[in-house]
Amino acid sequence: MHIDKETLDFLSSLRDNNNREWFQENKAMYETALADVKNYITHLIAELAAFDMHINTDIQASRCLFRIYRDTRFSKDKTPYKTWFAAGISVDGRKLDGPEYYLHIEPGKHFFAAGYWRPQKQHLHAIREEIDYNYQDMVEALAQGGWVINDLSTEDKMKRAPAGYSEEDPHIEVLKLKSFILYQSFTDTDITGAKSLQKLVDTAKRILPFKRFIHQALDQ
Repeated sequence: MHIDKETLDFLSSLRDNNNREWFQENKAMYETALADVKNYITHLIAELAAFDMHINTDIQASRCLFRIYRDTRFSKDKTPYKTWFAAGISVDGRKLDGPEYYLHIEPGKHFFAAGYWRPQKQHLHAIREEIDYNYQDMVEALAQGGWVINDLSTEDKMKRAPAGYSEEDPHIEVLKLKSFILYQSFTDTDITGAKSLQKLVDTAKRILPFKRFIHQALDQ
């Protein structure tokens, strides 16, 4: 199971022709690419459901996919379309307020991730508290999948210690995180190759112990 090369060709062409006229003229290419991605996500959901109790096969790929149409109201970039396909995979599709998987398909920039992106205040407090009390448990959860603390994404991080914590705290750099994410990048060849789906599944299994740690922090 893999993503068709033609799907990446469509995204590359869209990147070079990001306007409504071109998109309308090539709507059939878009529909074919969209169907390909939906099929891929459906198979991915089935694979994830086999080992993650927080995923089930009732999840619909269409609820997981993000729209390709950009909201340009508050953006300086007025191009009307995203040049990638993306999906948030959870029991509530892309709208879950909790740990989930995320798939990003974009020529030269593919990645697969899992964790909790920008938790609401109550959840963020609970996760930080769990890290503060059981830091070693988190280290061990990461290690089970071959990860280390420095593998956690730091793109979403506070500059100062959060309220209730000190800059002298030995774990302060992790406690400053506002999102708790692990991700793996993939090449175009990875995504269109025969072992494409298996590579994502293997990554998900490596992240799962850490994802479980986040679920535990939220009593899920």
